[in-house]
Formats: sequence, C-alpha cells, structure tokens
Amino acid sequence: MDFTFTEEQQAAAEAARGVFAGVAPDSVPSPALTPGAVADDFDRPLWGRLADADLLSLLLAEEYGGAGLDAVALCLVLRESAKVLARVPLLESSAATAAVQAYGGPELKAELLARAGRGEAVLTVAAHGRTGHDPAELAVTARQDGSGSGWVLDGVQTAVPWAYDADLVVVPARTAADRTVLALVPREAQGVALAEQFSTSGERLGELRLDSVELAARDVIDAEGAWEWLRELLATGTCALALGLGERVLGMTSEYAGKREQFGHPIATFQAVAVQSADRYIDLRAMEATLWQAAWRIASGAPGALPASGDVAVAKIWASEGVRRVVQTAQHLHGGFGADVDYPLHRYHAWAKHLELALGPAAAHEEALGDLLAAHPLG
Repeated sequence: MDFTFTEEQQAAAEAARGVFAGVAPDSVPSPALTPGAVADDFDRPLWGRLADADLLSLLLAEEYGGAGLDAVALCLVLRESAKVLARVPLLESSAATAAVQAYGGPELKAELLARAGRGEAVLTVAAHGRTGHDPAELAVTARQDGSGSGWVLDGVQTAVPWAYDADLVVVPARTAADRTVLALVPREAQGVALAEQFSTSGERLGELRLDSVELAARDVIDAEGAWEWLRELLATGTCALALGLGERVLGMTSEYAGKREQFGHPIATFQAVAVQSADRYIDLRAMEATLWQAAWRIASGAPGALPASGDVAVAKIWASEGVRRVVQTAQHLHGGFGADVDYPLHRYHAWAKHLELALGPAAAHEEALGDLLAAHPLG
C-alpha cells in the first residue's frame, strides 16, 4: 500500500505554506486584553491571496474554475492555516461550496460556485444548533410556502462563525416530513437577525435568528444525505485545524525547552520534560493518523466495517482531547512565559479551546462510536 499524498495534494500544501508564510499569529489584539471581538472582519488581504493561489477552489470541478481535489487536500491546507492562526473562513466556505457542488441544483451551482472559488462570495455554516449541544438540524424548521415554490425558515442557531462577514449562511433545517434540508440564507435577508457572541479566540460569532425567512426553491438543497456529508467534512476539517495548531505549539515548546536553562542545563534534557513532550508527540501522531483515515473515507467514499461517521468520530475523539493536552503541556513547560501576552502561546491556547469546544467532548463521540459498533457488529 502507498500512503503518500498525491502530487496534486502535496502541491496544494506547498502553495498553502507559501501563502501563510508571512502571516503573523498576533496580527490582531490579544483576546486576553480585548473585552469584545479582536477585529471587525476576517483577514481580507489573506483571503485575496488564497484566492489568487487557487486555494479557495480546491474542491471545485474545473468547470467552476477549481482544481477538482478532495477532502485530503483541503485538510492539508487547513493544517497549514492553523499553524499561523489564519483568520479566514477557509473551512466553512470550502465545505459549504463543496456541498453545493455535490448536492445543489444546476442553477444554484452556476450562480455561486465560480464566484466562491474566486473569493467573491463567502459562505459559512450554522452547525451548532440552538445551544451548542443539540443537533443543528433540529434548531430550525423549514416549511414550504403557500405556493409550494419556496420555503419558510424559523429558528435559532448559535455560535455561527464569521456570521457577520459571510454573504450566505448554510443552515440545516428540519421539515414536517422529518427530513433535513440545507438552506442558503443571505445575511441581509428579511427576517434574519444576528446577536453578537465571542469565541475564546476573540473572534466574533453570531447567534442567527430566523423569523419567517422566505427563500426560493433553488436556494434550498433537499437531497438526501447532504447535511450528513457536510457535517462530517466540517468535523474532519476542524480536526485538521487542531492538528496544525498542535504541531506548531509542540514546535514552540521544543524550541523554548532547548534554550531555557535551569541548573546550568537546558530543561529539554530533564527527563520529566522529555517524557511530557514525547507523550504529546504521540498524541499528535494519533491525531494525524485518525485525521487522514477520516478524510480518506470522505474523499473516496470507500466502504468499511463502519460508516465513514465512525472514522470521523475516532478523529474527533483524538483531536478534541489531544489538542487540549498539547497546549496544556506547552503552558506548563513554558512556565510564566507562556502566559505573557507579548508571546503568542496564549493565543494558541485560546484557539485550541475554541476548537475543542467546536468538536465537542470526546465522551459524546465515544458514545456515538459505541452506537455504530452496536449497529454494525464487527467480525
């Protein structure tokens, strides 16, 4: 078996490293010192550079100006973005456009996809439900209007990333027939209201309130499995962000421990420091292995002993717990220096907590995995 990445996937990662090379993780005020949002908008200049490098259209087909790559390539790029805490809706917009391409109607695809690939249209996804703990698809209801040619949406979604900056919010909603549809809601549509929320990273989120929001039929995707596929791609992309962040944090810790001396020796030579660092390295390798397994299942559609959601659950278990352990060990080994707001480690800690919360508790994913194992006995 050959587990290496394809030339196209490696080229995407190399292009990402070039674009992110000049990005400073402390380009906005520290979330520790800012009562509200650290910035009013995402990094638009960086967004433009990503578009120029064709990294916003990775998953799009050539007819829409894309490269026709897969979830593995996207995760490689996301991994690089997290190393510099890139403030762009790369995951959300890429995943949403991929879902439109896979499940949307011809008119919607023709109008939206090429523009999104050029960075002219920005999409985000409401994936956290009403409270952050309930299924997102149950937080909003969708019913057909009186003419039967459109849809009406009501409900609330919490913690929507980049809600104030995106042109369209993809909202999962439940119909009276107990089916989930994906609605592409314009941020300025009548009946849409946003309430400010703030992430631990200092980024502005939005509580999205929908009050009889009317949409044309073409703006609602009612294909079977669309939400489940989009949800798994978002989760896997979040695991890629956790991996990239963790790798950068462990690198910072290794560099610091090699220079910081106590009793006349670098602390990296102390057994207790080495053991803790080695444990976190093992966490990262487990996060990496489970990430690529999940991304490969999504990209290839290959059958397995369990549905792809099982591989995604395993990746989420490792990413959620692993990224927390990595940043906590880093803070411990840095000592008081890690809490210095002039040093970027505290920013990575804040972003890691945001990712951990977005992924959800490992225990919940273990329970979901147990249900899958019960429904699909192995052997």
